[in-house]
Amino acid sequence: MVNVFVTGASGVLGKRLVERLADRGHRVYGLVRDESGAEIVAARGGTPRRGDVLDRASLERVVPDVDVLVHAATSIPTARKPSAAAWERNDRVRLDGVRNLVSVAGDRLERVLFPSVVWVARQPDGERFDETADRHPDRTSRSAAAVEDFLTGESDDGRFDVTLLRCGFFYAPDAAHTRQFGRSLLSRDFPIVGRGPLGRGDARLSFLHADDAARAFATAVDADVSGSYHVVDDRPTTLADFLTTLAGKLAAPAPRRLPAWLARFVIGAENAALLLKPMPTSNDRFTAATGWEPTYPNCENGLEQVASTWEADGTLRETDGGYAWTDG
Repeated sequence: MVNVFVTGASGVLGKRLVERLADRGHRVYGLVRDESGAEIVAARGGTPRRGDVLDRASLERVVPDVDVLVHAATSIPTARKPSAAAWERNDRVRLDGVRNLVSVAGDRLERVLFPSVVWVARQPDGERFDETADRHPDRTSRSAAAVEDFLTGESDDGRFDVTLLRCGFFYAPDAAHTRQFGRSLLSRDFPIVGRGPLGRGDARLSFLHADDAARAFATAVDADVSGSYHVVDDRPTTLADFLTTLAGKLAAPAPRRLPAWLARFVIGAENAALLLKPMPTSNDRFTAATGWEPTYPNCENGLEQVASTWEADGTLRETDGGYAWTDG
């Protein structure tokens, strides 16, 4: 058993990780900012601690002596066309947050794990890449790169070991972007963004179900691995296939196409670049090091679970004309 401190503990990744670590017998502390977050952590077997990664004084009060820190807190923009201020806040939560955490952590701290993103290292030519590839961060990934650099520097100084798990594009029934996709597909309001004058040029992206991401982090804690690893499902796929598959699960119309030049005005240049630039990679190195394999090896399997969960929890209501989204 180890003592683990998880930031972002009520979020999509964090709450799953708290539960999986607690199930494996670890003592888990989850950083939250309000009572509802505290209830989520407690219900999953963790001990909630109230604080804010951007408030160093609050962290001094609530961060106990722990063996492992997982900095899963983010503020990733969910607006269709995010503002510069929204991206800047995510930068602060990631980078200023980890600096504050490391500065207040006790001498017992042995390892820090960080959920980075695989597209920080996607290649300009769109070809497949691995953990050894040069990074090419953009607006959506530059804070992830900055955290990688900061933690690597601390590791080089010998203070603690670092495990960087670069994850694919998250999806899950409770993930904000997945829910936006589902709601918008049912209302015929979400397009397939593609290259070319008609938007028919598709990029291969690497996806990851949030359940598999949490298992990967719990596995990394138990396996005591350090270094950089890519954690993705087994089959890179295009946004077109992902959205078309989800539309099929919802009995929704096939989404229309939107060319890149127009998409930038609709969803912003940052989101357009995220969806238009290929990021095909594999989980081979992480699987070899830990034995982890995804429960949902491709988005076909994972989106079946998403749609089934939505139907079971009432997010979807079956009508004579098909499914309707019920939570607004």
